[in-house]
Amino acid sequence: MFVVLFNFINNSKLDKKFLLLCGFENFKDYYVRIDILEKLFLKIIEKTKILEFNQLIQRRSTKEPIAYILKEKEFWSKSFEVDKFSLIPRPETELMVEQLVKIFQNKEINILDIGCGGGLLSEPMCRLGANVTAIDASNKNIAIANLHAKKNNLKINYICSSPEKLKTTKKFDVILNMEIVEHVEDVNFFLKSCANLLKKNGLMFVATINKTLKSYIFAIVGAEYVLRWLPIGTHEWEKFVKPEELKNILIKNNLNLKKIDGMNFNILKDEWNVSKDLSVNYIAEFKKN
Repeated sequence: MFVVLFNFINNSKLDKKFLLLCGFENFKDYYVRIDILEKLFLKIIEKTKILEFNQLIQRRSTKEPIAYILKEKEFWSKSFEVDKFSLIPRPETELMVEQLVKIFQNKEINILDIGCGGGLLSEPMCRLGANVTAIDASNKNIAIANLHAKKNNLKINYICSSPEKLKTTKKFDVILNMEIVEHVEDVNFFLKSCANLLKKNGLMFVATINKTLKSYIFAIVGAEYVLRWLPIGTHEWEKFVKPEELKNILIKNNLNLKKIDGMNFNILKDEWNVSKDLSVNYIAEFKKN
């Protein structure tokens, strides 16, 4: 199946062509102009396929993300299974992987990926030589992650758990908290539990959303109601965490802020960029004393 690399496409005609191509595999090795290929498809597909195609178009017309419709998303040149219960991988996640590569290149490290979902961060880390333990509170996500790791011959220790309930005496060199902090009920207890699992001089990366009016407009109204990148109700503004609040909580748990960057989405270029603007998405790096 063709892998579509866009969460949101403004051009509805282009959307239709992408969906149409994804339904048929016989032609995927032929480099034919898409408009000619579409006309050919329309002549040969069965009525059941037409119905199936129309259903896909109907779902896309409600602005449901392409990744949820196709149940897959490409990340680091691999196809990952996604559904409405798992977050779609985004470019800032890839930037996080690149940053870790620079820091720990050629070193064997132990990584704990918290809220791992389908293994979008765990798998690249494993391929780069890290020993990865990945946890998620969802049994379904862990099942999907295990299945994908098995298909790709990767040894990743997936566990259905939260950091508060994780039964281990192991301490980790790196802890990844990517887009999970803004979903927990008790952020103080959650981060304290994470800090207890980190080695001295270990690093914790936290990617989350600032609590501002702008973040409400962009991360909730924009992403959920307008662009439909995420299911409505994914985020609760009250749970968003300001950078200063995050910093103060982790200082109490012997972690100091090393670096913090903002992530901004350029809707015209359809791309994410690192910036100094922390008003919506931001990524922070902490080191344990």
